This record gives sequence, structure tokens and C-alpha cells, in this order.
Amino acid sequence: MDTKYYDHGTPAERWERARAFFDAKDYAGAARVLAGLVEEVPEQTAPRLLLARAYYHSAQLRRAEAELRTIVDRDPVEHYARLMLGRTLERQSRHEEARQHLRIASALAGDFAEQ
Repeated sequence: MDTKYYDHGTPAERWERARAFFDAKDYAGAARVLAGLVEEVPEQTAPRLLLARAYYHSAQLRRAEAELRTIVDRDPVEHYARLMLGRTLERQSRHEEARQHLRIASALAGDFAEQ
């Protein structure tokens, strides 16, 4: 597969391209761009989180889980990553494991309702 289009340009240009793919609901296209970008700037959370979302929406749940776990390991209080990790685990029928992450996400968001 020719990936030159997905790898072409500066990181900022690729970020914009990935966002355009994502906004157009071309999650596989977004993931192709973002995978290279995440490899290039692994310390940045935003590209990795968007990559996880692209994987989630294209039903690549194991890949989404791996990216989300990387984010949560680096930043345990990243509440959206926790929420997405919980939802990803739910879609894999891993409800007990998901519950922990969903509770933490709720607490981080300030939602202390009884669960």
C-alpha cells in the first residue's frame, strides 16, 4: 500500500489532514495518518487520543485499548482517556474491568453520583 499521502507534510499538516479524515468519518484514513504522527511525536497526548478514537470508531478495539492504556499510564488523571478506555472495554464485553475506569472518569469529571 502506498502511504506517501498519509505521511506527506509537516506534523501540523498531517494533524490537520487527520482531523479532516476524522471529521468526515473516515476513521481508517485518520488512523493511517495518526499512526505515523504518534510514532513521530509519542509524547503528545492529542494525536494519540485521536488515534484511539479513530480505532474505536472503526472497531479496532484492541488497538484503541492499547493507545488509551498508554495515555492513562502516562497521565492517570486524563479523564476522557479513562472514559474512552471504559467504553472500549465495554464494547469488548469486559464490563467488570470497564467499571473501574468509568468510575474514575466520573470522579475526575466531578460526577460523584452513586453508582
